Amino acid sequence: MWSKSHSIITKDVTKEQMWNLFADVNNWHTWDTGIEYAKLEGNFEKGNHFLLRPNGGPNVKVELLEVLENKRFLDVTNFPLAKMYDEHVFEETPNGLKITNTISVKGLLGFLWVKLVAKKIVDNLPADVQEQIKAASKL
Repeated sequence: MWSKSHSIITKDVTKEQMWNLFADVNNWHTWDTGIEYAKLEGNFEKGNHFLLRPNGGPNVKVELLEVLENKRFLDVTNFPLAKMYDEHVFEETPNGLKITNTISVKGLLGFLWVKLVAKKIVDNLPADVQEQIKAASKL
């Protein structure tokens, strides 16, 4: 399994603001420049799924595996012979909110999907998390 994480501690947002940003899947395109759209029907809850279209890419079905309000959510994208997991954790610390995003890929063709998809996501995490904080601070 391949896995990479990025963490930041900030006083600019609360866990509730970050949670509200992510739970509103249908508006992700307003702050995530890497996607054309994301569409969730129903609630942001375990067992539900949403469709996401990366810029210039095909629609991708993303399933919510774990959802703990204001704390953590884990989703999975199925690729041929591999799965990519995306975990977001919001943790209060004495120095501010610790935001951790972990991307993991496993499966027979995991190495291929790391090269095609996951590495680009991980490389963009520092800038993406800053954009998320900026957008969430307005909520």
